[in-house]
Amino acid sequence: MSFSSEWLALRETADHAARASDLAQSVFAHFAGHDSMTIIDLGCGTGSNLRAMAQHLPKHQTWRLVDWDEALLDAARGALIAWADEAVSDGADLRLTKGDREIRLQLERADLAQHVERVLDKPADLVTATAFFDLVSAGWIDRFCAALMSRHLPLYAILTYDGQENWQPPHPSDAAVLAAFHAHQAQDKGFGPAAGPYAAPHLARALEDGRYHVMTAQSPWQLDRGQAQLISELAKGAADAVAETGLVSADVLASWRGARLAAHACVIGHVDLFARPS
Repeated sequence: MSFSSEWLALRETADHAARASDLAQSVFAHFAGHDSMTIIDLGCGTGSNLRAMAQHLPKHQTWRLVDWDEALLDAARGALIAWADEAVSDGADLRLTKGDREIRLQLERADLAQHVERVLDKPADLVTATAFFDLVSAGWIDRFCAALMSRHLPLYAILTYDGQENWQPPHPSDAAVLAAFHAHQAQDKGFGPAAGPYAAPHLARALEDGRYHVMTAQSPWQLDRGQAQLISELAKGAADAVAETGLVSADVLASWRGARLAAHACVIGHVDLFARPS
């Protein structure tokens, strides 16, 4: 399971705008009394999560960016050096300065499907992930939650896809295409059959059963003509995925694809979650 750095760059502005602000403020308030903290970012991509959060967390931060894709880790290093006001090598790590924030950056290649417990073993104050949990299986979520809870770590999970989509103008095949897209999304991406739209409630329930205090909030992408390129890439990606399922005829899918390439707006549903030990 991996994504291109170009796709992640294209979606970053929409990702940051979609975050549920009240829930994010609860996360930041939880750590407001800290002078320093360590964050583990699972499936880090190019470091978008760090860029979104760093200015709202304590002055001294250590970020462990974890991904299996070495190319994305290299891209994260370059993107964060460019983002920072100053970047200094410190052995295998980087020391970044952004405003008054001092950030120690550690890039870690790890197979989260096999070794998530090992990743969580090192000391941390917060575990976070963006657009990640809908791509893993319900069984992996249960395993992850057990590891998280045994270490008494809080979790901030952002932009977990919830299956809700609204494209404008409507197309008569929207429902059929969405059902086929969900069928494609449920395929194994290296973590077992993906939970897809069921991931967020499953994650919340597993943590609540472990006596975590869980907060959730809607965080939809709300795209308009100003994000025409992102809308176009979403339409192409969805149509390609649906074509692989064979659940929608080629003629119907071609009509839907053409309409969606010309769509002037769409809403793609997500859920944000903050969970901490009670």
